[in-house]
Parts: sequence; C-alpha cells; structure tokens
Amino acid sequence: LSDYKGTTHTYKDVARAIEKLHILFEKGGIRRGDKIALCSRNMANWGIAFLATLSYGAVAVPILHEFKPENIHHIINHSEARMLFAGAPIWEELNKKDMPRLETVIKMEDYTILHHIDDRMAKTKERLEELFTQKYPRFSPDDVYYETDKPEELALINYTSGTTSSSKGVMLSYRSMWSNLKYALDEMGYNPGERLVSILTMAHMYGLAFELIYPFASGTHVYFISKMPSPKVINEVFA
Repeated sequence: LSDYKGTTHTYKDVARAIEKLHILFEKGGIRRGDKIALCSRNMANWGIAFLATLSYGAVAVPILHEFKPENIHHIINHSEARMLFAGAPIWEELNKKDMPRLETVIKMEDYTILHHIDDRMAKTKERLEELFTQKYPRFSPDDVYYETDKPEELALINYTSGTTSSSKGVMLSYRSMWSNLKYALDEMGYNPGERLVSILTMAHMYGLAFELIYPFASGTHVYFISKMPSPKVINEVFA
C-alpha cells in the first residue's frame, strides 16, 4: 500500500501495524462486535485500520468523508460506534458533544489519539512500541492470528448517501464480502506485483471491494490519492 508522494507499506509493515492496533484495541477495552468508524480521504492508514478492525472481530463503519458534519454525527450515533478513525480536517469540523457514545478518536494520518475518555487508551498508545516488542520479540508470520468469523456474522455497516432523509445503514455480512472477493479472484485476473491506482473513496463499497480488498488479497500494489483526482494528478500518479 502506497500513499502518492508518501509512505509505502509492505505486507510485513501492514501486519506489524495491525498487531499494534490490536494491542491498542485490547488494552482500550474494545470487544468483538464493537463498532469502529472510519472517516477520511483515501490513504494507506485507512486500509490498515479497516483490516485491523475486521481481523480483530470488530465491525467496521466506513463513512464517506464528503458527508456534512451533522450526517457524520448521525451515522456515528446510529451505528453506536465506540471508536472513530478520522482524518484531521474531518475531526476539526465535528462536535464531540453531538456524539455522546463515542469514546475514542484516532487521527488517521498517524494514529495519534485526538480524544479519549478512558486513560487506558492514552497510556497504551504512549507505550505501544514497548508493548509490541514485549509481545513479539521477533515478529514473524507465526505470530499472526486473526479472528475467524462465520459467514453470517456482521462485518461492516455501509451507510447510504441519504438522498431521501438520513443515511440508512446497510448491514453486510462476511458472506457478502467473501462472495465479491471470490468473484474477483476467479474473474478479474490481477497478478502479484501489478500496480493499481485507487480513485474511488474506500468508504464506497465498490472502492472498498475492488480497490482495496481484492487487490490486497491478489498481491497487487495499491496507490492511494489523498487529494482530488484531477487529470493533472492522475497523469502524475500513473507516471
């Protein structure tokens, strides 16, 4: 996973980052089935936070970053999200008082904690590198363990654009995600080492399924554009 003009993450880097987020979730009291919202422009850290959420056994709530603050407030409250990964510009526009159940806010750009009500979360973040080294003195593939979910278990809640009244939450099971991934692996033909530029927002289900999940599973190197994909930017990225 690469950010345009930014950091590149190997599969090993992603695995390490996921384990660190799992430590943060566990020490901060996040449980299987808890809702974790994600709202920012596309970036590698969005993909890593999403994969960490599902592999922990929590439920992801992707939110389109173009939504107005009041719509984001509604989605976080309606989904009962306990944690939010938010891009810094998004968080600046939100009002914590309008999201009373939200316990922790993590900055998407670097995973620093922007808000918390439980000191365990902040203390864990301060010692995260130390805790990771204690748990995994020599981190290897043998250390990687992810929760195995059943096909009908809830994986994520996708909120519509709310064309008529408030956004509606569509509850998607693992079976829904697996069937799309299986189709893509069987029919779309991406090969390890190929490169893909992600343009659709990952909170859009097509962008999530076919510009993150499938490329990541097929060994494709994904490049994310965090700015508006104008023709000039797209030409630069493809070059």
